[in-house]
Amino acid sequence: MTHTNPTITLIMAGRRRRQGRWILVTSLLAVLACVLCCAMLMLGNTVYPVKDVIRALSGEQIKGVSFAVSTIRLPRMLAGLFAGFAFGVAGYVFQTMLRNPLANPNVIGITSGSSVAAVFCIVVLQASGAVISVASVVAGLATVILIYLLSRGKAFSIGRLILIGIGIQAMIDAAISYLMLISAEQDLPAAVRWLTGSLNGAQMDRLPPLMIAVLICTPIIIVLGKQLNLLELGEQAATSLGVDTDKSRIALIVSSVCMIAIATATTGPIAFVSFLAGPIAKRLVGIGFSNIIPAGLVGINLVLAADLIGQFATPYRFPVGIITGLLGAPYLIFLLVRMNRKGEL
Repeated sequence: MTHTNPTITLIMAGRRRRQGRWILVTSLLAVLACVLCCAMLMLGNTVYPVKDVIRALSGEQIKGVSFAVSTIRLPRMLAGLFAGFAFGVAGYVFQTMLRNPLANPNVIGITSGSSVAAVFCIVVLQASGAVISVASVVAGLATVILIYLLSRGKAFSIGRLILIGIGIQAMIDAAISYLMLISAEQDLPAAVRWLTGSLNGAQMDRLPPLMIAVLICTPIIIVLGKQLNLLELGEQAATSLGVDTDKSRIALIVSSVCMIAIATATTGPIAFVSFLAGPIAKRLVGIGFSNIIPAGLVGINLVLAADLIGQFATPYRFPVGIITGLLGAPYLIFLLVRMNRKGEL
């Protein structure tokens, strides 16, 4: 008769509890995302019943319903869905890989790099959506490469990377302000709306690059999930466990930047979603399993819920970026105060 080691039994029981919690929370987040997607399709100036929405999506022509659902609400919902997932996953990757909740694309300047390229295309080149997407990706990658190279020094430093990223972001924001000042008056509304982060005006023909980026880059990040978790232990620990830190970090950065740059080109830089999604997912799911998918689902829920609040909670309609900014700014202040008290700043 074999006897099981009590310690192993306890460890396995804890693992099963954590796995059960991961499955439960992830499932609930997915259900909530589906509910919000349905709400995005049903709600508007006119509220349509579920059966009419389904008929319109299946291709049946219903007066008033088909145009509103297929041309306006469906692209808006899909833009929020894929952009929210991209922002959530990318933010979680950077925060985990760099072991700092401040190290997200919004704070360290990556989103600003994509933004300045998009604003330049809008107000100077007056370019189309495809050109804006390509320029945003190239500028986002160039920004992260610059920040990464400047932060290496004799050895890679997370603190140095964050400080350099904040400095680069300030410079880029100044460039954006200059472009806004010299832009033609008729281009200002489009640029301001884009910089705020909005799902208004989402069109189906502009969504394929974002969808393709998410569908290609997400599996790559999931495959690298083990290396990502080991990078969270630190450079030396990850190296001692057989991780090629430079290659893993570059692959994760390129995949994340591609997603977030194209998402930014599609919807504008929706504030604080990449900053909030990872910590919320970690708090809900706990530790022990990868939070890549939960962070993406939290990002979806944040964007869709914020857009619904912006549309219907007040007599005025606000872009989604304003609502997420109102949610994220207090958390950023709280995080800075807590880190300062712990001596982490």
